[in-house]
Amino acid sequence: MADTPAWRIAGDWFDNCSCAVACPCTFAQAPDNGVCDSVLFWHIRRGHYGDVKLDGLSFVRVGRWEGDLWAGKVKGAAGLYIDETADERQAEALPLIFGGRVGGFPGKVAALFTEGRQVKGVERARISFEIAPDLGRWGVEIAGKVKAWANALTGPTSNPGKYPQLMNAPGSETGPGPQLVTWGKSTLCTVDAFGFKFQWTTNSSKHIPFDWNGP
Repeated sequence: MADTPAWRIAGDWFDNCSCAVACPCTFAQAPDNGVCDSVLFWHIRRGHYGDVKLDGLSFVRVGRWEGDLWAGKVKGAAGLYIDETADERQAEALPLIFGGRVGGFPGKVAALFTEGRQVKGVERARISFEIAPDLGRWGVEIAGKVKAWANALTGPTSNPGKYPQLMNAPGSETGPGPQLVTWGKSTLCTVDAFGFKFQWTTNSSKHIPFDWNGP
């Protein structure tokens, strides 16, 4: 990667997955039943790839992996959606970063797929999303393809407007460091894209910020 330009992206990540609350992957455990069907979402608040600005762009992955990700014995397949507002250079940079091909934390995750990893396609899309300022709600939609919405967990003993959070998660999907996990629960997750088709309303979701750089 000697010719790879320096890059950095920071922003918001959340998922909506088939595991029960709370998702065991964040605790560095195998997913429920050994399989994870999921929607993963990233929004870059600020970022660059060399001289290519990436501020304000979003990226969505839909797919499945089988096995224990953090044990490095896993295989998977996914389809990728790039923000339709990305220009040609930005659209080239995003899959390189998120696919782990230019190092950083995504590169470390890619190396865990020792049993193989298949990309079923990469498409541009109008990606609509919402992340509440207090992290009480988050979600993403791609018309006719993806709807993934969640609310932060609340319960009879929680204080209003306060949500369960975790520091120092042993399997944080956005990497090591002081990443604050906010725990949520699906209100709706439907996917009909790249050959994947699944739906649920009560499974796990979580929000974690990310800040990555490379190579």
